[in-house]
Amino acid sequence: MAVKLIYQLSAKVFAWLALLARDDAANHVEILALRHEVEILRRQVGKPKPSWTDRAVLAALARLLPRELHAHRIVTPATLLAWHRRLVKRKWAQPRSPGRPPVSEENRNLIITLARDNPGWGHRRIQGELRRLGHRVGEGTIRRVLKQRKIPPAPKRMDTAWRTFLKAQAHGILATDLFHIDTVTLKRLYVLFVMEVKTRHVHILGVTAHPTGQWVTQQARQLMATLEGRTNDFRFLIRDRGANFIEQFDAVFASENIEVVRTPPRQPRSNCWAERWIRGARYDCTNNVLLFSQAHARKVLAAYENHFNEHRPHQARDQTPPNADPAEAIPTEGQIRRRQVPATTIHEYHRAA
Repeated sequence: MAVKLIYQLSAKVFAWLALLARDDAANHVEILALRHEVEILRRQVGKPKPSWTDRAVLAALARLLPRELHAHRIVTPATLLAWHRRLVKRKWAQPRSPGRPPVSEENRNLIITLARDNPGWGHRRIQGELRRLGHRVGEGTIRRVLKQRKIPPAPKRMDTAWRTFLKAQAHGILATDLFHIDTVTLKRLYVLFVMEVKTRHVHILGVTAHPTGQWVTQQARQLMATLEGRTNDFRFLIRDRGANFIEQFDAVFASENIEVVRTPPRQPRSNCWAERWIRGARYDCTNNVLLFSQAHARKVLAAYENHFNEHRPHQARDQTPPNADPAEAIPTEGQIRRRQVPATTIHEYHRAA
């Protein structure tokens, strides 16, 4: 920018030096012609827009003109002085970013994570948690970050859906349901099972062609005997509103201080763990085997129950089976061997000892 200004000033100076060789009459005629041209341009142009170099040249020359000639300029003296002050201000101005400093990407992601993981936390609660983690962020900044990501305030962010409630209570929940399978003779059988949601351990309680309320109740009693002293670990049993689950069935669990929670009508997702297990059992097992009788169905499902609890990995348990100890070391040496689960088409893989 400075080089450009020096170049233009030098060109002007050499042009003015050339005018010194001319006589006064020629200069006066040229001045009159130029004034007339300026008058014509003023009538055609509403507001001239000179560049910053034009302003610098005009501001410098205005100091050399007689006062009576100021009225014939395209700009007023006040404008020239304002241009000069602007140039001085620009020269001595220090570079400075406007407004508050931007929020770092780390703090922005942390604010969003805290808001989504804790629906009941307001802006001040999030601010306090950030302060405890060593980040000083204003409440207004937190509000602006959440608004940009379209995350509503705490009262509107509270999630009271069934899935959220059940997930929070998963450590003390049992989920039960019935599903049907068909034999080669098209005889329909019903399977009753219960899942421990925390560990994903499944108990297949029985297979029958007539799932009456008395039969279902008897299977519940056998489950309580199987759990023995572990019934205190559970607080809720999730079931649907099927007619098979009679009052005596609920009373079996109530005697062990386990509250029976019925899902809303026609809302299978409210018992999502049971529904997901049914899908997996059919996909992995019953859809791939021809079942000849009720006894055959019990044998196949018993083998799948053992495979599910002892071998099948689960995402909710960091890809470990329900009965596996997470602290147990996984062998990494030895020959890998394959074993077929009896009465099924499922294969399991182990390292030879």
